[in-house]
Amino acid sequence: MKKLKYFIPILLFAILAISCKKETNAYIDANAPAPAQVSNIKVEATPGGAIITYKIPVDKNILYVKAVYEIQPGIFREAKSIFYKDTLALVGFGDTLSHEVKLYSIGKNEKESGVIPISVKPLMPPVRSVMETVTFESTFGGVVVEFKNIHQADLSIVVLMDTTGHNSWAPVTTYYTAALAGKFATHGLDSIERRFAVFVRDRWNNKSDTLIKSLKPLYEMLIPWKPFVAYHLPNDFWTGENATHTLEKAFDGIVNVSEDVFATKDFLTRPQWWTLDLHQNVVFSRMKLYQRTSYPYSGVWVKSFEIWGSNDPDADGGWTHWELFEKFNSFKPSGLPMGQVTAEDVNYAAASGEDFNFTVSPPPVRYIRFKTLKTYGTSGQIFICELRFWGQIIP
Repeated sequence: MKKLKYFIPILLFAILAISCKKETNAYIDANAPAPAQVSNIKVEATPGGAIITYKIPVDKNILYVKAVYEIQPGIFREAKSIFYKDTLALVGFGDTLSHEVKLYSIGKNEKESGVIPISVKPLMPPVRSVMETVTFESTFGGVVVEFKNIHQADLSIVVLMDTTGHNSWAPVTTYYTAALAGKFATHGLDSIERRFAVFVRDRWNNKSDTLIKSLKPLYEMLIPWKPFVAYHLPNDFWTGENATHTLEKAFDGIVNVSEDVFATKDFLTRPQWWTLDLHQNVVFSRMKLYQRTSYPYSGVWVKSFEIWGSNDPDADGGWTHWELFEKFNSFKPSGLPMGQVTAEDVNYAAASGEDFNFTVSPPPVRYIRFKTLKTYGTSGQIFICELRFWGQIIP
């Protein structure tokens, strides 16, 4: 009896599904004529594309409307919209020229109506509008590139270097972004004058013009972390959450190991600061702050901080003998709200490390103070996965 109780609903569902399938198949008439054409067509240009609106014909055989268009010589795209919608979005153009678009009504039996040719003239595509905002200059160990991307298009910004001086161009880095604006740098290059080039590319392989400059990267080196020691001053927040999460974890050369982080005690006030003795005099050019891949841009990770320097720290923990070098703010490439991250965000914050460049070269110092102003969360706890510094060691 119990088996029959479950069998009857299953049988009824199967009969209903077969009936629906027969009804659907019966409605598709292979001999029906092609559907009527759309009418009252209007075109609105968009950056690198167009929005087409139209009136759908009263025809029970129509299934969808299709647009066929050429974005580059020999490269065609199709846009489709189901019969109960009256809009098609065209994308992928890399210029502002007039392009022919062919519109079709497609029937349930896949028969096409006669073609309606229309012309669209896209607005300036993002590859070109973004390229107009691109600037790049020398920085420590490479070049720094800035840009604006008001349409938040998915783009690649490619940096090249002439390795021989005779147009032997080799890729240096490719920066992927959909951010409203951004800044990124290449590093690890010798301090030799060379020609560098930058261009923008989109996902349809449209490319902007190329900007070329002769630049000489500024000299820098990765400052060895092994001489660093925690320098405990009165009023510093150097005590770790436990015996594992000590301040030394912030400069031990290890990134993205689960327990290898510096974590302060919870429920503390902000700002919080701690001090390092570098055991050498250093002029800083830039630094990296690493988050962890598991939950970047949230909770305990640092959002805003200051770097201070001194050669004669106040014995009482005061700030009289300290100089503010720079205030930095964490940057999230996607610009998404907290709790939402992209692969680009994770790569930047955890794999590559957030890059912070000192805009003015500070004087050489032996001691630095890291002062956390804000985190991404509301608790008083602060996590730092790893810190790394670049610049020059002054004998």
